[in-house]
Formats: sequence, structure tokens, C-alpha cells
Amino acid sequence: MKSGSSSAPPVPAPPHKSMGSPYDQLPDTAFWRTGVAEQAPDVIAGLYEPKFPITPETRIMTAGSCFAQHIHRNLAERAWSVIDTETPAKALPARVLRQFGYGLYSARYGNIYTARQLLQLIKEAYGEFSPAEPVWDREGRFYDSQRPNIEPDGFASGDQVIEARTHHLAAVRQALGEADVFIFTLGLTETWLHRATGTVYPMAPGTLAGTYDPAHHGFYNFTLPEIMEDLDAIRESLHALNPDMKMLLTVSPVPLTATGVERHVLQSTTYSKSVLRAAAGGFCAGHADVDYFPSFDLITSPAAGDRFYAPNLRSVTEEGVSAAMSMFFVAQGAEDAVLFDQSAPQSDEDDDIICEEALIEAARR
Repeated sequence: MKSGSSSAPPVPAPPHKSMGSPYDQLPDTAFWRTGVAEQAPDVIAGLYEPKFPITPETRIMTAGSCFAQHIHRNLAERAWSVIDTETPAKALPARVLRQFGYGLYSARYGNIYTARQLLQLIKEAYGEFSPAEPVWDREGRFYDSQRPNIEPDGFASGDQVIEARTHHLAAVRQALGEADVFIFTLGLTETWLHRATGTVYPMAPGTLAGTYDPAHHGFYNFTLPEIMEDLDAIRESLHALNPDMKMLLTVSPVPLTATGVERHVLQSTTYSKSVLRAAAGGFCAGHADVDYFPSFDLITSPAAGDRFYAPNLRSVTEEGVSAAMSMFFVAQGAEDAVLFDQSAPQSDEDDDIICEEALIEAARR
């Protein structure tokens, strides 16, 4: 050491203190026994802790698979600011409105089962995409291939289909332009598409309308990376319209009616729901403006037993829907959060839910 130099004395290490297990300091919600097994299945504390507030004044746009209709209906029934830009010119009974695709979502697009289908719709609304085979026919009637179930008896001509779709896309643009929060329910990984262009359809050609041609139409099962890419593209499109727009993702708890993969439908359901849940969770974790609402987790929890599914093991009971929506409203601080009346009669089938996928099974009877 050179003359005049100095150095600080060594600092002794603190005395060793055992921290025990890293699980020792975790809350009750981190453990299965206290977080699930000892909880009431319809009120699992801490399951949904919102990233951002959604209030009755928040302008909400909804879309997704069949289960998303429950979300839209519950928001509308409580006079929350759920957007609906496509309504009929005259008053009609509620059942007729639902049959013709009104009031199910923020516009009359029917069920949107995959992230690719939603991305396709947004791009089409702004002139960035044109679907292949936009018109399907059946027995002299004509149908919109992107929403074949919104006119049960079809249109009189293909021109009427195109005219109605032009009006519909304007309503989609209006809804997108008004939204503060976009709620989207992921339903399926499986889809049917036009081979040459990649256009996806909400149902296989030939199921309700159109003609299935294996030379032009094919089955496709989206992977986790593809769904993540589509969600990213959807978010970018929404932010191009409103940089402050937020997304709330959910996953439908409704199993597949049928699978296009050569394996048991239970395996396909497990695959699809697992991939969608992973996509929703992963995408939410990567963005502060994207949240995940765990209705799927609540309804499929083993704590619920058979309470949340009808005897067909597919339709979600009103008790299950109410449990999920109560969780949403409680977490968001709403006053009218408890929804389910156990004295009300329950149906084995949810006749109020319009679901193209269910037509696959109906066609076999």
C-alpha cells in the first residue's frame, strides 16, 4: 500500500437469520385449502382484483363467444354504459330481438369465437380486409357468412346481404369509437377457414348455410403464439382509435359442442380452454391496460361441484352466471352485486343464449 493511502475497514456480514419457507408470508389466497376449499364456491375471496376501475359510467363494448352474451345482458340490465349501436327501427319482443341478433353485443355481429375473427372484423370495419365468400346461400335464401345466424331465414338476395353488412360495419365503427373498455370473451381455438385467403368463419360452411368444399375450406386449430399475436394486433388497432382504451379478457367456460380434430372432444376442450386461459393470462401480464376477469376459473372450480353446469354438462346455469357477475360487480364496488335468486326456476338448457356452435349438434338429430 502506498504511503498516505487509506481504505475503509471491512463491514461484517449481518448475523444469519433464517427466513423459513418462502411460503410463510403468503396470504390465505395463495393456498388451496384456505383460498378455495374453505371458501363458498360462489364467493371466492380475492379471486378477482381489478387492475383498473370499471364503473356504471364507463363506456363498455362487448364481444366474444356465447358466454359473453351473459356479460352484456347483466351490464345492460343494471343500466351500466354498455354500448349498443345496432338496434331495430321499431320495438320488438325481447325474444325476437335475440333471435335476430339484437342486443346480444355492442353491435349485431353475433358470436365471435376466436381472436382472429375479432381482428378480422376490426380490419374489415376500417377497409383493411375483405372476407372471402361474404355471401352464403341455402335453398334460395342468402346469408352473411361472417354472421350467418343473425337472420334465421336469410335474406332475399346477395345484394341485401352486402347492404346489411355495410350498415353493420358502420355500427361496429361507431361502437369502437365510443368505447373506453373492450370486454372480449375468448371461446375457441378451433375454426374453419377459406384456404386461399385465410378468412375465418364463425361456423363451418354447410352447417347453417353455404356449401362445404374441402378444396376451398379447411379446419384450423390456433396455437398459443398465434393467439397472442392476434391479441397484440387487436390491442394495437384499439389504441389507434383511442390510446386510452383498455381491454378486459375472459375465457368462456362452455365446452366444445364438437371437435374438428381426430381425438376425443374432452381432450380438444381441455386443449382449447388451456391455450385460451394461458393466452389471456400471459397477455394480461404483459400490459398494464389489459386485465383478466376469472369467470372461467370460478365456474370450472371443483369447489362448485355440479352447481354451475346444467345436466348436459355444457350449459352454464343461471347460478353460475350470477356467481361470476356478482364477483365482477363486487370487485368493482357496485351496490347491486348479489344477483341470483335461488327460488327462481332453473332450466336445463339456456334458451336465451344464441350459439351457432350448438347448431352442429342440432344438425345431427
